[in-house]
Amino acid sequence: MASLFDNYRLGELTVPNRVVMAPMTRVRASAGGLATSSMATYYAQRATAGLIVTEGVQPSLVGQSNPGTPGLHTDEQVTAWRPVTDAVHTNGGRIFAQLMHGGRVSHPDTTGMRPVGPSAVPAVGEVFTPTGPQPAPTPRALDTAEVAEHALSYARAARRAVDAGFDGVELHGANGYLISQFLSSNANLRTDRYGGSVTGRIRFAVEAVSVTVEAVGAARTGIRLSPGGTFWGVEERDIPELYTALLTELARLEPAYVHLEATTDESVLTGLRRVWPGTLIMNPVSPMGPKQTGRTEADHWLGLGADLISFGRAFIANPDLVERLRTGLPLAPVDEATYYRGGDAGYLTYPAYQYTA
Repeated sequence: MASLFDNYRLGELTVPNRVVMAPMTRVRASAGGLATSSMATYYAQRATAGLIVTEGVQPSLVGQSNPGTPGLHTDEQVTAWRPVTDAVHTNGGRIFAQLMHGGRVSHPDTTGMRPVGPSAVPAVGEVFTPTGPQPAPTPRALDTAEVAEHALSYARAARRAVDAGFDGVELHGANGYLISQFLSSNANLRTDRYGGSVTGRIRFAVEAVSVTVEAVGAARTGIRLSPGGTFWGVEERDIPELYTALLTELARLEPAYVHLEATTDESVLTGLRRVWPGTLIMNPVSPMGPKQTGRTEADHWLGLGADLISFGRAFIANPDLVERLRTGLPLAPVDEATYYRGGDAGYLTYPAYQYTA
């Protein structure tokens, strides 16, 4: 079995270990969706990860889900990201931008625009806005002719990401956001070629990956998926069939990796591992679940055939997570109250392990 600390060939990169920093929203961007110097420090502190995947980055204004998140759809945003990627590379790291189109999980108070989605079905729950949580609005259903433009938004943002110095991009196809909404059987009620059958429901995801691969190359393109996840009220019928079909189509495009979340039964996930011929990044625990990934879960999934393991919450409080895992040092607890508070407290203030004589 591979060790978590073995190197690995990922696309055109050789990563020094199989520890991936998972994408986690931290809402520290400045006005205009600009990355900041604090963000450069935050990611540089964690550059010993084999790969960093950033927080979700909106590929368009209408694709912005939460206030305070960064974008990659203006020249100013590209310029603001360059010190971040430079800082990570100076510290020896590798970094992909996660491209996240929120779809229906947004609000006009955040973007000044009505959210869009595959169908006029609102998300379940309250969405974040500049004035606090509000009920999720009913999105405008995209016309068939408009859908391709939103797939292209990922490709355009990917080009900007490469211009900003990123090593690649990960399309956020999980957790109830736009790609996940198209995969869903209750958020997607379309009767055109983007809905209905499994073939229809996977079409948007495949097209988004395809145009991104055309834009920046397969070696710079990954996608994250949450089979069976119910975030923001999405449901999926026929999970094994749906994701087997999706992975089969994605395999033709040869992206750098697929990043799966443990949002369904292990037997289903191991079946998808057998279907997927390329690199698999596995997040062993469901996001926001009661547990966080540790060495035990990582080794378990390496034994089941995953190539790399992503860690979310553990990386927030442990910038030196790779070393702590390597040497068996205790992991520092995370202060959940500072997840989305803004500022540097609970962001840049977690130290590396302090050895004592």
